[in-house]
Amino acid sequence: MHGGSPLGSDGNKRIPESRTAREIVRSLVFRVLPGRRPRLGRAAQGGAGPRRQGVRVDTAASGRELGAFLRAMRGRLAPEQVGLPNLGQRRTPGLRRQEVAQLAAVSIDWYIRLEQGRVGTPGAAILDALADALRLTDTERAHLHLIARGAQPPTRRPADPPESLLAILEGMPSLPAYLTDFRLDVLARNTAAAALFGPGFGPGINVARLTLLDPATRGTQLDWDRVARETVGNLRRNLARHPDDMRLREVIAELRTDSPEFAVWWDDHTVQDRSHGAKRIRHPEAGDLTVCYDNLTSPDGADHSITVLTPADAASATALRAILTAHADRLGGTRLRPVAG
Repeated sequence: MHGGSPLGSDGNKRIPESRTAREIVRSLVFRVLPGRRPRLGRAAQGGAGPRRQGVRVDTAASGRELGAFLRAMRGRLAPEQVGLPNLGQRRTPGLRRQEVAQLAAVSIDWYIRLEQGRVGTPGAAILDALADALRLTDTERAHLHLIARGAQPPTRRPADPPESLLAILEGMPSLPAYLTDFRLDVLARNTAAAALFGPGFGPGINVARLTLLDPATRGTQLDWDRVARETVGNLRRNLARHPDDMRLREVIAELRTDSPEFAVWWDDHTVQDRSHGAKRIRHPEAGDLTVCYDNLTSPDGADHSITVLTPADAASATALRAILTAHADRLGGTRLRPVAG
C-alpha cells in the first residue's frame, strides 16, 4: 500500500507524521476527559497576559476595554484644549487618532492597533505619555495602567496637599496635628504640634527617621518600642503600594543601616496600618501625658494623612493646655512645606 501501513512493526497503531505534538496531546486529553478543553499554550502556562491584583486578565477583553477607554478620553477633548489648531468641522467630537499619536510621540499605526486591541502590553512610559496627551487625572491615569498592564502606575512626585487638608490643620489650634505623605515626610504642621514636639518639628522632618534615629525623640516616647515597630510596619505597607519610589527606598535603606531595631523588625515582615492608638509622651516642661492619635487619610489616592493628637484623660488635657499657653507667644502659624515648582 502506498504510504506504508498504518500499523507499526509491533502491531500498534501508527500516529500520522503530519500531526503535531500539540494535536496529539489535545486528542488524548479529549478522550480521557470528554467535554474538557485542555489549557495549552503560553497563556495557560502563565506566560501571557497582564495580571490584575494577582489574577490573570483576559488579554482580548482587556484590549477591548483599553480601546474603549482611549476612545472615550480623546472624544471629550477639543484640539484647542491640547494646543492644536482646530481645522474645521469634525464628523465626530474629540481628538483624532493621529492627533493623540502626535501628542504622545508614538506612530499613528501603532496607536490605531492599540485602540483595536492588537498590541501587546504597553510599557509604563508609553502609557504615561498617552495619559499626558489625553489630559487624564491621576485617577484616570491609574485606571489606564490597570486595564493596560494590570498594575498601578509607577510613583510620581507626590502631589502637593490640597488646600482643604491645610485648612483642617489651621482649624485645630488646640490639638497638635501634622500632615505627612506615604514616605512619612512631614508636609505641614500646626502650632500645637510644634509646641508639643518642639519648634524643629515640621517640613523637612521624616517621622520614621525622627522616631528611630533621634535619641532625644526616643527619650520622650515612653512607649517607644511599640510606636517604633508600628512605624516600621507602616513603612512596609507603604512600600508595597509605592515599590518604585526611590525616596521611600532611600529612607528604608538608611534605617536598615543605622537602626538595629529597624533591621530586626523589618525582617519580621510586619505590616501595619497605624490609624489609631495611644502613646505616652514625656514633655520637658509639662511632664508625662498620654495622647490618642488618629490618622485621617485623604480619599484622593495621594496617600496624604493628617495625624491628630487628643489628650487621653483630664490630666493630659491640663498638661497640653499648659504647653500651648507657654508657647503661644513663641510660635507662628501653620508651617507648610514650600510648594514645588
